[in-house]
Amino acid sequence: MLDLSSTLDTMPATTCPPPPDRSRPDGRAARWLLATRPAFLTLTLGGVLLGIAGSGGDALWQRWPQAALALLLALLCHAAVNVINDVADHDNGSDAANVARQFPFTGGSRVIQNALLSRRDMVRLAQGLFALVIAGGLLLVWLSGPWLLAIGVIGVVLGWGYSAPPLQLNSRGLGELCVLLCFTLLPLGAQVLLSGTPSLAMLAAALPYGLLAAALLYINQFPDRDADALAGKRHWVVRLAPQQARYGYLLLVTLALLSLLAAIAAGLLPLRAMLLLPLWLLPARAAVTLWHNAAQPARLRPALIQTIAAANLYPLALAAILSC
Repeated sequence: MLDLSSTLDTMPATTCPPPPDRSRPDGRAARWLLATRPAFLTLTLGGVLLGIAGSGGDALWQRWPQAALALLLALLCHAAVNVINDVADHDNGSDAANVARQFPFTGGSRVIQNALLSRRDMVRLAQGLFALVIAGGLLLVWLSGPWLLAIGVIGVVLGWGYSAPPLQLNSRGLGELCVLLCFTLLPLGAQVLLSGTPSLAMLAAALPYGLLAAALLYINQFPDRDADALAGKRHWVVRLAPQQARYGYLLLVTLALLSLLAAIAAGLLPLRAMLLLPLWLLPARAAVTLWHNAAQPARLRPALIQTIAAANLYPLALAAILSC
């Protein structure tokens, strides 16, 4: 009989390859996309659509290529801000120290911490995105005039300076103001592009949107509070005790509601904008959850989702109302 034992003993040992890790995206392009946190760009999409809707159908028909480019540039700018924020939070150590984050809402994309991209890759990605935004923005300014230049410069400077040195606005307690300004100016920029000048009515429409965006930033900081404190990020959720900081969220969502009601009462928005009022049930429920769990970030996930929904639905719903 044939003796197989000696043959088997002389065969080289082999090992089966490990199963592919489906949690790690294949290809550099997929990792770049992940680094931009694309799921969060819908907030910017809604703001641009609000500005377009407030400009009227005729303006969109005449200048739709500019509107499409503006939408693309706004999304790229938001993506660049997300990337440079991850770089800053890697440098200060907050993302690495963050063990209480609520994935995927807080704590950054973690592509650096998970070795999907290097810090150098992320810096280059942010620089490339900002370069595209500036180049495209200058083209739109040439087509539309100085109002758009002013809005664009403010947006880029605040977007970069929100987390990156030397400004580091969020670490100085100015993050909510930065977000409020950027997201209030976003619909105004879209309107200026299509109609030439900003209007008080669009400012009134955009202010609640900016305040809801600021409220979203604010509540997202509760799960990150301990890591941010260790990293020296002195935003208000860090500066205040949780039982005091919860009032900040109430203030922002209440101001958003009052600004909407004031705009309707002043005739700056149509009466049918009252249809937006039920949206505030979402931040109201989030406020109750935060009120009882400000010191227990693991229980804040429903509140984060409700705030995200309100901030995204408001500009889309108002854009639909203004288009009617």
